[in-house]
Amino acid sequence: MKSLLKDTRNLLTTKTAGKIIHFLAWFYSLTFRLKIENEASWLNEIQKGGRILLCVWHQQFFIGVKLFRRYRRYPSCVMISKSLDGEVASRVAEAAGVYPVRGSSSRDGGKAMKEMIDHIRRHGFGIQLLDGPRGPAGVVKPGAVAIARGAEAALVPAHVACDRAWHMRSWDRFMVPKPFARVTVTFLPMIRLDPLLHDGDFEKQRKHLEDVLGPHLLS
Repeated sequence: MKSLLKDTRNLLTTKTAGKIIHFLAWFYSLTFRLKIENEASWLNEIQKGGRILLCVWHQQFFIGVKLFRRYRRYPSCVMISKSLDGEVASRVAEAAGVYPVRGSSSRDGGKAMKEMIDHIRRHGFGIQLLDGPRGPAGVVKPGAVAIARGAEAALVPAHVACDRAWHMRSWDRFMVPKPFARVTVTFLPMIRLDPLLHDGDFEKQRKHLEDVLGPHLLS
């Protein structure tokens, strides 16, 4: 039995499995009645040569599989943990055309942040799950601000709402919209980070991002 479970886990981490999972999730997402709000400003920023780091709660990232295709013309990257779940997620990201940077705050965080910064500097676009991979839910980790500062990128907070969803029994109650749900993705105004002039400025920037998106975390 243990051998079978191990073989199943190994199978899920293959590129072929990633492509299958991505296709099934994308096909399922076609049932959503999707509405996008306020994307024009940050898209214009990228098109003018600017750099953007999209920021979203881990809880609301299922819709990413659909948005990856929407923004596929802009080479993006996303930080994904080195766990087994992360290995599966990285294969799905690759299938969606997104470059997975492996690491987290607890494992190879410094190396992963440098890779994120380098990618955004070259291509202008990155994605960060603010409280992933293990929470606590609703607490912005310092990585988003550090990456944006290092890449000289603007932060774009985003949140997702839907009228019908399942919530997983996970640390953040991960949200999966139900078939034919009305799903709204809202991009909030860009946050441009000021220079750090005083002790505590970095923490103020981290806390500001947390305060902006905190009200949109679904309980």
